[in-house]
Amino acid sequence: MERIIKAGDVELCAETFGDAADAPILLIGNSMLTWPGDLCARLAALRRFVIRYDLRDTGRSTSADPEAPGYTLRDLVADAAGVLDAHDLPSAHVAGFGPGGWIAQLLALDDPGRVTTLTLIATRPTAPGPSDPDLPEHAPELMTHFMNMPKVDWTDRESVVAFMVENARHLAGPAFDEAEARANIELIYDRTPTGADPGKAHRANQMGTVFAALDCGERWRERLPGIVAPTLVVHGEDDLFFPLGNGRALAAEIPGAELLTLPATGSELPRRTWDTVVPAILRQTS
Repeated sequence: MERIIKAGDVELCAETFGDAADAPILLIGNSMLTWPGDLCARLAALRRFVIRYDLRDTGRSTSADPEAPGYTLRDLVADAAGVLDAHDLPSAHVAGFGPGGWIAQLLALDDPGRVTTLTLIATRPTAPGPSDPDLPEHAPELMTHFMNMPKVDWTDRESVVAFMVENARHLAGPAFDEAEARANIELIYDRTPTGADPGKAHRANQMGTVFAALDCGERWRERLPGIVAPTLVVHGEDDLFFPLGNGRALAAEIPGAELLTLPATGSELPRRTWDTVVPAILRQTS
């Protein structure tokens, strides 16, 4: 069930799957569609109460200017806590994908009582910008693509979808499923309000551009040994955006963390990985 909830002074679009009496799991991505509906339904069928939501400036949540956000990364952490509050949940299992993993890490560090277990997928222990010398940066070939992207007509659905499918291809591993990626991108496009500037709205939903402009505050990598929630780190072996060394660092620096690597997988969570990822999440959240 999808609904608009209040989190402080913003409205966030959230959707739940399953029985509220089951173990709750909060999924944090870019838009809620970072987590496909079929994946959420699969978890719900296995007795998990699944909550996904649109971050600010994505999907149907409060939107202002994703290229000049008037909020910080810590505000997004407070939003995640607000989503739990709106569902009367003192705590939940928390999973974060990509930049959503930054929110999940900070929630576990700053408000540990809210996080029963932590799952970090395709993310890293440092904020946007130059990474630490011991961590692999974005792959040069990926950055070459992003620096030389073709022009796109942000008012034209076909143009935007084709542009985003090509980005997804570069972010994916060698087993890229174009039909699956296209279907999800079309869903994201069709539920994104265009407002006065459709380009900014669609870039925020598809590329996470809002994170590059955020004030992310103080570093938190040195605090990772203080995470007390049992942690699962999931990372694609062929991730060019946050290469595997980032996942290895998270698993090494969070006490007791388990690392699960996904072969032939990039910065993505395609259907073919679910038979591996879903049982791992179930074990993590049992």
